[in-house]
Amino acid sequence: MTLILGWGDPLHLFHEARSAPTERTAWHAMLAGLRTSSVSGGYTGVAESVEVEFTPLGAYQCLGLPLHHLTNTHLHPDEVLGAGWSARLTEQLMAMPDWESRWAVIDNALARRMVDAPLPSPVVAEVWSRLRAGHGQVSAKELAAATGRGSRRLQVLLREQIGLPSRTASRILRFQRALTLPTGACRSLADRAAVCGYYDQAHMNRDFRDLAGLTPAQLCLLTERAVSRRAPIEGRLANVFDH
Repeated sequence: MTLILGWGDPLHLFHEARSAPTERTAWHAMLAGLRTSSVSGGYTGVAESVEVEFTPLGAYQCLGLPLHHLTNTHLHPDEVLGAGWSARLTEQLMAMPDWESRWAVIDNALARRMVDAPLPSPVVAEVWSRLRAGHGQVSAKELAAATGRGSRRLQVLLREQIGLPSRTASRILRFQRALTLPTGACRSLADRAAVCGYYDQAHMNRDFRDLAGLTPAQLCLLTERAVSRRAPIEGRLANVFDH
């Protein structure tokens, strides 16, 4: 889940809809939940921003609301964090003389929200750990057996504290593994699909199109180009809360 606080040119997002015209929105401050469809974004002018990438359980603890409210949604952070929160924090970030000072500002602001915040359920933490360790190749039946909770109860907890049911979360984790496996790890896309738990390459291709808006071959090409053109990046991701 992503929090962006920026100044200068806004971030432009393009939502591709199969049955409707492309929707375009612009954001200086944005909070985005987990998604099951692709969104393109970028800047048309000069801008600076701080981007925070939360784990789902970190977002649940920091934001303090059931995460299914954010699923497949982009909204202004003030709708969750309180009126004026984004403007005040952005002003502090802009006033800092360097990026290290900005990291300290954002870390302190998020850490204050963690004080006395409710911890995620140990059951959900275990499920999330098992899903990540298995790269999404863990069934709902296996999760129920491992936690001693019924499947229906698990899905309620996951919807609240991760934002997605286990089947959808597993789909995203499989996609992430297929996306991040080194190029030389598999002889072909079919091998990559098998290693990542897909029934066949066609199913992997479908997930790539749905979740990234591109085919595996197109994404591999973009990755190779990005590596060849990679330049030093000023800054780092603000504190990522992991469980």
